Amino acid sequence: NGETFRIGDPAPQVYLARLYLRQIWALNSETTAVEDDNNQVAGAQPTRYLALNVGKFSIADYFDQNSYSHDPRTQFFNWSLMGTGGWDYPANTRGYTVGAVLEYVTPTYALRAGLSAMPTDANGPTLDFNYNKAQAITVELTKPYTLGGHPGTVRLLGFRNQAAMGSYTLAVREAGPAGPDVTAVRAARRTKYGFGLNAEQEISPTVGVFGRLSYNDGHNETWAFTEIDHSLSLGVTSAGTRWQRPTDRLGIAGVANGISKDHRNYLAAGGSGFILGDGRLDYGLEYIGEIYYSIDFPRYHAALSPDYQIIFNPGYNTSRLPGPVHVVALRVHVEF
Repeated sequence: NGETFRIGDPAPQVYLARLYLRQIWALNSETTAVEDDNNQVAGAQPTRYLALNVGKFSIADYFDQNSYSHDPRTQFFNWSLMGTGGWDYPANTRGYTVGAVLEYVTPTYALRAGLSAMPTDANGPTLDFNYNKAQAITVELTKPYTLGGHPGTVRLLGFRNQAAMGSYTLAVREAGPAGPDVTAVRAARRTKYGFGLNAEQEISPTVGVFGRLSYNDGHNETWAFTEIDHSLSLGVTSAGTRWQRPTDRLGIAGVANGISKDHRNYLAAGGSGFILGDGRLDYGLEYIGEIYYSIDFPRYHAALSPDYQIIFNPGYNTSRLPGPVHVVALRVHVEF
């Protein structure tokens, strides 16, 4: 569930998620209307502009967007569908970071670059503001296009993260009687790099398809998101217009996730990360299927979404369970 965070305390808390400055410099006189939405206010926006965002935010506010698969509050639940699985995106446990994002946006393409803080520990709540030793650099090129009269978009993302990560290979090499421990071999300025390819295409005014392909080198431990080094996802979503429910949404998708050779050797030797660790590993790709149906109640600004996921080889372990895992969920989403 993409809206479930690993914070360790179920009690409600007041938390400041976003506080940032956004400065836009218009590069032409032509404008377009912008509606009130998340992270933006209604008004006129230049069609060609340079923008600087500085402060606290989620890096996914600016990168890896996808109209059909990005928001677990209203779309797919699974982590490797709500985002690019192989992108260990910089964030604290709750999903936020502090940094700066520079955007150059035109009607034909957009280029974004970000520098942001990494957590002090893997999956940690505290950010490391020593940017000399720990930081994340993210760049993305976005290219909208039209195919057969229907809009589409392709995004190419690249990233390089630096933090005091542990090396999987070194952990196995220096393992004690209790097995390898990646946290015991951490060292400053270790890196992780990778890329993500993200595409969406409208098929009709009510149907769209999407896909993501991602990779990271997987030499050092997962630091912020989840233990995926390679991922491929494909899916389709449809509005309910054909069955007289135009504001309902149906989504179906499949995912294949994998991990690097260094990562799998570490788990096979008995090591654990902050997500995975069975004491052994009979490696196989993790396959996930998900289907959801969002029943909209416009009068009440609410939606009810039953969801089903089936997971084969959970945690990449072919002998972990005698069969696939079935996950059934019901989501209530209210906006006010």
